[in-house]
Amino acid sequence: MSEKKYTYEIDAVTFQLQEPYDFAWLTKLGVVFKVFDQQDSGNLSFGVEKEGQKFFVKFAGAKPLTFDGNPLDAISRLIEAIPLYNELKSKSLINLVSHFEVGTGYAAVFEWFAGECLHSHWLFAGEAKLSHPESPFYRYKHLSVEQRLASLDVIFSFHELVELQGYVAVDFYDGSILYDFANDETRICDIDFYRLKPTVNDLGENFWGSSRFKSPEEFILDAPIDEVTNVFNMGATAFVLLGGASDRSFAKWEASKAQYDVASRAVSLEREERFQSVAAFKLAWDETGSI
Repeated sequence: MSEKKYTYEIDAVTFQLQEPYDFAWLTKLGVVFKVFDQQDSGNLSFGVEKEGQKFFVKFAGAKPLTFDGNPLDAISRLIEAIPLYNELKSKSLINLVSHFEVGTGYAAVFEWFAGECLHSHWLFAGEAKLSHPESPFYRYKHLSVEQRLASLDVIFSFHELVELQGYVAVDFYDGSILYDFANDETRICDIDFYRLKPTVNDLGENFWGSSRFKSPEEFILDAPIDEVTNVFNMGATAFVLLGGASDRSFAKWEASKAQYDVASRAVSLEREERFQSVAAFKLAWDETGSI
């Protein structure tokens, strides 16, 4: 990774890149009020406002300081992700407004959602995520169980739709969850790696995703990645948002025993012991009277 840094000041934000890039195109979209420049995906994102409307702009083509890959790969991934936001369009998913080639890169523009990312590693890394009173994750974990169950219902319902549309979630984790604390609203973002079925783990143990959410097959080369995998992901999500994350003991669980039993079955290490679809998992979860 280059040690050279190029500093940019655009409207209200300052950020650095490894290589120079012309952002004249960005200011045409509006006034830049926020930047997200700590992603290892190669994407650089901005909050912009124009005529009273706010938008989230995801851009690939530059080299953020935290990116050690090839910008061309980031561009390809973003372009390939565009159809996902149309195929899986939902009130629970951030809404794609437009997308276009710009210079040597590519941009996708979404409606702005006033939520906070539950894995804001660029502000609250490590222990601060869990314990800092301003951390979105900390604040989320201090919501009532009822509020978090309603939030989980949005997440589970969206992934039931994903399954119904013939897709599987890849790289879903708490960094994909936005929560608007003022309005108790949950939205999914960053579904760029979701895939059409059938598909397999083509990267081995480095398959996309957070180890806190990944199933055993997401560490094994050529293993199937399917709805049973997503059942595990949903169970792991329940333990992160309602329990002790990787500590899946009942002692750390905050909801009912019936819900704990459903989540525990979902994260069974043996695929055949899990629910065999997200729909079956959600049906069992709903039958516990979760919300």
